[in-house]
Amino acid sequence: MTRRTTIVEVAELAGVSISSVSRVLNGIPARKGTEEKVRSAAAQLGYTPDATGRALKLGSSLQVAFAVDDIGNPVYTEMMQGVEEGMSGSGARLVVASTGHDKHDLLSLVQSLSRGYADALVISPLQRTPELVQALLDAPVPVVVIGDLGPDVPLDVVRTDSRRGVVLAHEHLVASGRRRIAFVNGPTDTSPGRARLEGFQTAVATSGAAGPVIQASGFTVTAGEEAWAQLEALGPRHRPDAVLAANDLLALGVMRAALNAGRRLPRQLGVVGIDDIQFARIFSPSLTSVSLQARERGRLAAELLLERIATPGTPARTRFVAPELVVRESSRSATDAALGQSS
Repeated sequence: MTRRTTIVEVAELAGVSISSVSRVLNGIPARKGTEEKVRSAAAQLGYTPDATGRALKLGSSLQVAFAVDDIGNPVYTEMMQGVEEGMSGSGARLVVASTGHDKHDLLSLVQSLSRGYADALVISPLQRTPELVQALLDAPVPVVVIGDLGPDVPLDVVRTDSRRGVVLAHEHLVASGRRRIAFVNGPTDTSPGRARLEGFQTAVATSGAAGPVIQASGFTVTAGEEAWAQLEALGPRHRPDAVLAANDLLALGVMRAALNAGRRLPRQLGVVGIDDIQFARIFSPSLTSVSLQARERGRLAAELLLERIATPGTPARTRFVAPELVVRESSRSATDAALGQSS
């Protein structure tokens, strides 16, 4: 019986990792140089993948991992619902992994894909590091990223434009008569923290309507309350007449702390958030927010993943979801509020 060439031998001849060989031979996008090396080595050795084994692995028992930093954040819950919707009818199972903001845990999770705990991965990372990007490129299973990994990374991606979302929020606050607009951001070593700060700086450069910039300890309600304490400490002459928060949880924390301090919203303080989570609609006053359509991004990611599995040789693709401003009570103009149209 003729001995079959192994994937290990292909990897050794090509001078790349086994996971890189697996990616290329399964039609998952990889760097051009890596693809050329693997295909050349496979041709020289006469290697052919075990099609039967692969068909079983990517059949009706497909197990998809959904990896996020904090599953407690309502944004990720809505995104997960979108992934489930996009996979409906496919027979795939969804396994959720939350890494708790630890970039090393996230990297370890991606690297462990080679042990076969999942057949595919949808990931929405807060922090983009070179090590994470390389691990995603080396992953032996199909990967779809919800977020921005930067240019020229050959992976399927679903993106939005949170910079533009911040600009939309800022323009709305200016149109409502606000001029001292504070920005409460999360950590700037995260992708959303950097992007949303850039959006605020762009908006201020156009309008000149700026207040203090607060970098909160996280993207949480508690961090928003702490940020309001810093703004309150500035004193009456320097306090903002509006707060633009980098996400809704921060915005809700600011609102709760401001209301507890006796501020009247929106008459004395307008507030806008980013994400448009469900809590934004039921808080009182209801929160104006920029929807980044988390559920739709999840649904598109699932569709990309199933398409990748069905047609593995296609080039990497990007899907884009535009931000949309949703106006509610928290940012009603100060004039309208003063006329008694809001508390």
